[in-house]
Amino acid sequence: MKTCLIVIDVQESFRHRPFFTETELPAYLAAQNALIAGCAAQGVPIVRILHSDGPETAANPFSLVSGHVRPLLGLANFDAAARFTKHRHSALVGTGLDVWLISQGIQRLIISGIRTEQCCETTTRHASDLGFTVDYVLDATMTWDMTQPDGTPLAAADIKVRTATVLQGRFCTLCTVDEALARARQAA
Repeated sequence: MKTCLIVIDVQESFRHRPFFTETELPAYLAAQNALIAGCAAQGVPIVRILHSDGPETAANPFSLVSGHVRPLLGLANFDAAARFTKHRHSALVGTGLDVWLISQGIQRLIISGIRTEQCCETTTRHASDLGFTVDYVLDATMTWDMTQPDGTPLAAADIKVRTATVLQGRFCTLCTVDEALARARQAA
């Protein structure tokens, strides 16, 4: 079963959002970069997904004209097998990624990137519904604290636990970096 690593929205745009903190960034980048290095060493294709939306003004960090829709500083450089810019939460909506994956004979996706509960989770659910086998590498995803509708805080760690809970066994297999790399080796 041919595998592909998807690196979702690991971009400078987030540094320009008011919620951005670097608290979890070193651990996230270590896991993400280890996953990239391991996939590259195995010859697993790596796809870069960037997100652009909102008004095309320099003040919007997710607009192309802002200059921030580019890889996050600290992310390992890699030769992308393909690159897509998305405008929705799922990397599979309107990008052509699904067509590319099918044309490459890819059946298993390794999901990583930013944000855990948004674009990574949404892409995972969508990919599963399309029939792909999905390995979700929770440690190679990142998010930030949020505020619940009642105003109470929701810690990033709790968001990751919730995401793992709702995805595991229904939409994906939760994996560590090492487990995802081992599963890719076995599938080859």
